[in-house]
Amino acid sequence: MHTDLWNHALTLYARPGVEAASLALQELGGDVCLLLCATWLQARGVAADEQRTAALQALAGPWQRDVVAPLRTLRQQWREHALADPRLSVLREQVKDLELQAERALLERLEALAREWPATADAGQDWLARLAPDQARNHDALHQLRVAARELQDAEVGD
Repeated sequence: MHTDLWNHALTLYARPGVEAASLALQELGGDVCLLLCATWLQARGVAADEQRTAALQALAGPWQRDVVAPLRTLRQQWREHALADPRLSVLREQVKDLELQAERALLERLEALAREWPATADAGQDWLARLAPDQARNHDALHQLRVAARELQDAEVGD
């Protein structure tokens, strides 16, 4: 198992269907960084509770709102114009890189917050259910993310 959240997130995101599922969950109001953190905590066997959930959300919310979302919005606004303007296309790629750096910084902050939370014998915790938005609770994309995370965990345990 990846010990750090960033590498866990990269490995999971690269699995088939995870990118599409993550984008669908983001469209439903989900914070992809929080959801990837949820799969990492689940894989580590960390118990989910209201206090931990609230702490993760309190950390992620302002960063998403004030840092990641403005970069994403700008990148998306430039999509069409960048197709016809090579200079704008280069700038858009730079904004995309900044957005990724901001997401990595958030994942590092989430990991720092949760790093000392111990694993427990109770493996029945469902972090994804706690951190997914209500409208995504029964969505296929959440199920797909859950299955991919479980398959990744099984593959890593088998190594």
